[in-house]
Amino acid sequence: MEQLYTFTVFTENRVGLLNQISIIFTRRSVNIESLSVSPSSIPGIHKFTITANCDTDMAQKIVMQIEKRIDVLKAFVYTDADLVYQEIALYKVPTDKLVAERDLETIIRAHNARILEIDKEFTVIEKAGHYNETEALFNELKKYGILQLWEEIKTIRKKKQGKVSVQ
Repeated sequence: MEQLYTFTVFTENRVGLLNQISIIFTRRSVNIESLSVSPSSIPGIHKFTITANCDTDMAQKIVMQIEKRIDVLKAFVYTDADLVYQEIALYKVPTDKLVAERDLETIIRAHNARILEIDKEFTVIEKAGHYNETEALFNELKKYGILQLWEEIKTIRKKKQGKVSVQ
């Protein structure tokens, strides 16, 4: 049965590695739903976070294939039940609408969002939460003319932490 899996891959920062990893999904006809790459807390090591819909067997095969890459240190696969996650969305709206429309401030407060920056032309609003919460705010802000929506960033933490032994 297909479900959404989150793949976490720790790598060295090498040119072409993103292409090599995405080809592994493409060759298996698995569409990548989201992809995020950022430095990890260890200098020189980067973290890929990839989500894709597939079955359990395919997810395991993808992880094994990814780990065969020389620049890959370790790859993991998780279901949503294994993870605690939160998204952060940044909305850029016209400042004149924020000042003129009293409802806009009420909407921001009702969604527990916060204003990050106010400029003469635009205001940046931040909303952290689950996808349905960030999407709900987006839908309410659309009528005020969203100038830009920055990519929603998925922050992921594994629920169960095992003991780590250092030898």
